[in-house]
Amino acid sequence: MSIKTKILALIPARGGSKSIPRKNLLPLLDKPLIAWSIQHALHSKYINRVIVSTDDEEIRDVAIKYGAEAPFIRPEEISQDLSTDLECFTHALNWLDDAEKYQPSLVVHLRPTGPARIISNIDNAISLFLENMDCDSLRSVSLADQTPYKMWLHRDNRLSPAMNSDLDLSSTPRQQLEKVYWQNGYIDIVKPKTILDLQSMTGKNVLPFIINNIKDIDYFHDIPIVEEQLKKIVSGESNDEQEEDFYSV
Repeated sequence: MSIKTKILALIPARGGSKSIPRKNLLPLLDKPLIAWSIQHALHSKYINRVIVSTDDEEIRDVAIKYGAEAPFIRPEEISQDLSTDLECFTHALNWLDDAEKYQPSLVVHLRPTGPARIISNIDNAISLFLENMDCDSLRSVSLADQTPYKMWLHRDNRLSPAMNSDLDLSSTPRQQLEKVYWQNGYIDIVKPKTILDLQSMTGKNVLPFIINNIKDIDYFHDIPIVEEQLKKIVSGESNDEQEEDFYSV
């Protein structure tokens, strides 16, 4: 990596959450939920700036306490339940350019709701993207448990196939169908020009980063599952020296 390569970790963290109120401040193994993603980014060997985008002053204070920057408050109009990642990231990049003339080479998207990460996986994803800079973005994905080729849409009291095909997909053996992956939110990486010029969080040329057994926190029943995953990482069961150094701090 060139010393001129500016790799920004951007962590979006709204104050509002319907499923779990104040979710980003939820205590998880004695740390606020957002602190895990911040510290993962700070301990990456590639990421050289960590910013939290939030509309909430308390989250901003916690982010700064755990080592992130929070140089702006995200506007209320792009911090709603239906606001998009694209709005958040466009605002952050434009603000940084206008206020500081700072233009990152890559933006690493770390969602606070997926705290059970291994730092070496973050670095492996960044390294993979740096080797494939013809791509617009990288998305972490997992093999789907269910295939959309056998799913149906319910409209006007009738069923229609969710996937169009000349084949009778409902009768085709699953083993003959193409493997399908779902985006798991573990890590995404995107070029600023993909966001600003293409107005997209992915673009057209998307690099896969395949990683399985991922769980994030959407509802209360997810919390104990993610806590168990974190405990295994913290205890060193990840067999990763970098993790042991990080979690011993």
